[in-house]
Amino acid sequence: MPVSRQGDERTSRPPLLEIVVPAYNEEGRLPGGLMQLCAKLARMPFPTSVIVVDNASTDNTAAIVRQWRGPVPVRLLECRIRGKGAAVRAGLLETTAPLVGFCDADMATDLAALDVVVGLLLSGERVVVGSRAHVFSDVANRHSAVRELGAVGFRALARAIVRDVSDTQCGFKFFDGSLARAAARRLGTTGFAFDVELLARCTALGARVLEIPVRWRDMPGSRFSVARHGAGILLELGRIWLRLRADRSWHEALAVSPVAQTSPLKTVGYL
Repeated sequence: MPVSRQGDERTSRPPLLEIVVPAYNEEGRLPGGLMQLCAKLARMPFPTSVIVVDNASTDNTAAIVRQWRGPVPVRLLECRIRGKGAAVRAGLLETTAPLVGFCDADMATDLAALDVVVGLLLSGERVVVGSRAHVFSDVANRHSAVRELGAVGFRALARAIVRDVSDTQCGFKFFDGSLARAAARRLGTTGFAFDVELLARCTALGARVLEIPVRWRDMPGSRFSVARHGAGILLELGRIWLRLRADRSWHEALAVSPVAQTSPLKTVGYL
């Protein structure tokens, strides 16, 4: 069957948008998540691609990605350093597209928000993130009271590092590609609090963080536990604060010569 003009155009041009999906032992949730994501991306009027980062899984996560066939290119990247932060960093540094981002394998955030994200990035915004704390967000949460209390404490500490961001932890974040790669190169946090450092580095490079409302559904299978991870996350936040202070000279140097920003459409030859 001959390739349609639209299909040929989508495969002959480099992607305008690349999405990173970090995955650790996600054989149960990844197939459904990839199906949703690829179906959404296939309806975009420009080329897209997906990078699944296998974070040292011990199940069939990698095999699922290797065997995946669909309307959108999906490739596997292996990251042997454990931790979601390490996986997202590896994925972002593997991207080349002018627009990049990451989302969780369970697709807890409704992908309808992608339309808003792309429009904002193309209009000049450099960091657009989903926020469950936004007044217009629709959030269905099954978390315990203990976890909710822990989240309140975490947000208070995170705001001391990233001001004016109400929800640093929603797994739905998108960026100007050059900015994301510059920030990811200096990212040192491998665990759950990596989002705080990533956003802080973006703001240090001169970008503002724009939060948008999302429809978010808590999915079963979360590995986070306040009892097991709470103390470690507090230590991570402390290390992030110290690391950012130590890197102040780097940020000041880049402030003089900031990360270049060009039109994403021009970058991939659409203008």
